[in-house]
Amino acid sequence: MKAKDVMTRNVITIAPHAPILAALQLMQQHNISGLPVVDEKRNLVGIVTEGDFLRRAETDTTRQRSRWLEFLLGPGAVADDYVHTHGRRVDEVMTSDVRTVADDAPLDVIVALMEKHRIKRIPVVRGGELVGIVSRANLLHALASIVGEIAPAPQSDEAIRDRLLSEFDRQSWASRHLIDVTVRNGVVDLWGSVFDARQRPAARVVAENVAGVKSVNTHLVLIEPMSGMTFSDPDDDDRDTVPDARPVDNRPAAFG
Repeated sequence: MKAKDVMTRNVITIAPHAPILAALQLMQQHNISGLPVVDEKRNLVGIVTEGDFLRRAETDTTRQRSRWLEFLLGPGAVADDYVHTHGRRVDEVMTSDVRTVADDAPLDVIVALMEKHRIKRIPVVRGGELVGIVSRANLLHALASIVGEIAPAPQSDEAIRDRLLSEFDRQSWASRHLIDVTVRNGVVDLWGSVFDARQRPAARVVAENVAGVKSVNTHLVLIEPMSGMTFSDPDDDDRDTVPDARPVDNRPAAFG
């Protein structure tokens, strides 16, 4: 999926010279936390968000810096900070350095930008013109639509097992040669050993994501790498009241 497949097209915007009160009223009226700032040609020039209003003179939340720190920052930086906390127009408080994407940008690129820059929304532009915006809510809506789809089920238990084994082969954590799979009437049983308890739920999730699987039972014994102790699967229907823990005996068997 790409940006154009999930973005909001009818974006609420504001002009650079609009008063900050207008921006605040729009954000409250439409229950949004950010507004793209566009000129008369709808070219994106910035973005104003709730974060830009956290430190304001009106609420007495401006930063209180010591004299020596202001000296180190220099008069330009201190003056710029003053404009941001006392400015009355949108262009005086907005963020000008905006991260944007094209409408054909894949979603993984958008998510990477959000994570890297810790932002909640990314404007979508075409030739500088704002054509949409992708927010975290848009990504959640896309996820919900995909998860809600009914995937076609494989034709047989054998097909389920083949797909499951193929998926294990693609996972570096799966220890494929230590995990075996049986399938009966769509019910998957996972057998074998793991060396980290977190591999158990991961293996279950792999199985749950294969179309046609009705339920999953795990019987994965945990082997503690340092001590060689083994611990039975707590989700195993045949487990004891107290989890089984015993050392692995690697000595060759004696034959008479």
